[in-house]
Formats: sequence, C-alpha cells, structure tokens
Amino acid sequence: QVQLVESGGGLVQPGGSLRLSCTAPGFNLDYYAMNWFRQAPGKEREGVSCISAFDGPTYYTDTVKGRFTISRDNAKNTVYLQMNNLKPEDTAVYYCASDLNRSNCVGVPKDLVVGSWGQGTQVTVSS
Repeated sequence: QVQLVESGGGLVQPGGSLRLSCTAPGFNLDYYAMNWFRQAPGKEREGVSCISAFDGPTYYTDTVKGRFTISRDNAKNTVYLQMNNLKPEDTAVYYCASDLNRSNCVGVPKDLVVGSWGQGTQVTVSS
C-alpha cells in the first residue's frame, strides 16, 4: 500500500493563507489523478479539488473556487493546495489522496474506489 504524506497545515486567521503539500516517498505520482479532501468535526468528508495527470484539467468544489488552487510538480513528486482568503468554515483535517483508478479527474469525487491516502493535516481558521 502507498502512504501519502501531507504537510503545511496550521492555525491561521480569517483571510490568511496556507499552502498544503503532499508527497509519496518511494512512489511515483505522475500518472494519477490527485485529490484533496477535507473533513470537519461532525461533518461528512468532502472532496475539495482534483488535478489530472500531466497538468490536465482541475476541478474545485464551489465553496473554494476562486480561493484555492491545486497544482503539481512532477519533478518534486508533490501536489500542492494553495489556500487563500481562508474562512472559519475551511477548518478541517485535509487529506491528500491518489486515485489509483484513473489519470484524469472527473469532477470532484466524493470518495475514491481505489485510493492511497495520507494521514491528514489540520487546518484551523480562527481569530
């Protein structure tokens, strides 16, 4: 099984920014659609964004459009989520996941049939 590793979470004030990073030591992510999910306490896990392999199309859930940007750097085997203008509603554990069933995103998935997941990184937006 492949284990992804997220980093970059933390405590930030409303309106602030964070950049999350995701990598998979010893595993090449180039050929897979990559996703960010998040889960707030007491809420269902939701898909945040998806980026296709080889700099293909990207997708975002409506609540983060215009504020979040997903990207990937194959040379660094890393996927990023740049989060700007953060809101308290963005507070959640953010998970990176590789979709092992596909190279191209099809919207923002609710879940993955076959995926490799990270342990999550906490993002807290509070004054």
